[in-house]
Amino acid sequence: MRQMRWYLSLTIGLIALSTVFYLIQVQIFHKVEDTFFYMLQDIAFVPVQVLLVTLFLNQLLTIRERRAKFKKLNMLIGTFYIEVGTELIKYLSRFSSDASSVRSRMLVMTNWKDREFAGAQAALRSTDLGIDSRNADLLELKMFLTGKRNFLLSLLANPNLLEHDVFTDLLWAVFHLAEELSVRKSFSGLPRTDYDHLSGDINRAYAQVIVEWLSYMKHLKEDYPYLFSLAVRMNPMDFGADPVVK
Repeated sequence: MRQMRWYLSLTIGLIALSTVFYLIQVQIFHKVEDTFFYMLQDIAFVPVQVLLVTLFLNQLLTIRERRAKFKKLNMLIGTFYIEVGTELIKYLSRFSSDASSVRSRMLVMTNWKDREFAGAQAALRSTDLGIDSRNADLLELKMFLTGKRNFLLSLLANPNLLEHDVFTDLLWAVFHLAEELSVRKSFSGLPRTDYDHLSGDINRAYAQVIVEWLSYMKHLKEDYPYLFSLAVRMNPMDFGADPVVK
């Protein structure tokens, strides 16, 4: 209500100020017809001004702002993979009964184009990851995610994530997996239904982390080729990964 009063007061004040200037012009130059002619001419141009400002200028500013937010968001995604994601892929891949099919899609090459990235993502989305929570050490995964809990919470609290639903869903999937593991004191002797439940949580997190990792790699290739080069050499699915340039 207070804001509406402020807008109303501003509107009245500006109209009154404009009226005063027009009256001064009439008093000085005594050309009423010319004053009204130019006033109507200015008013006639107002719709064009509105068109230019709202449809073109505002659109350009929106695109610029969106690009700035996208850049900040990609920095967050990069931080996630540097701090958690890359290592998490290694942990989660141990639970897959057929890691080779995933690995073949994630061996990114330096000469990849948009087509290769899109094809790899589409293939991963349709691939049966074969996750079984009994295939690897759940306690080790629990300890890893517990150590990253504060970091994950800090990412979830970042308002820039509102611009990226896919990455937000990824973080929630990883955080949910961390919560499921943290509330279990032991992972031996669990009923089959519980192992199956954990398998579903691991599958959800794993599927989103690897697909989004390819998007992250594509972004690095386009904007930060020097970081892309290192990321390719340190590919989490490359068993012979080596940071040394050969």
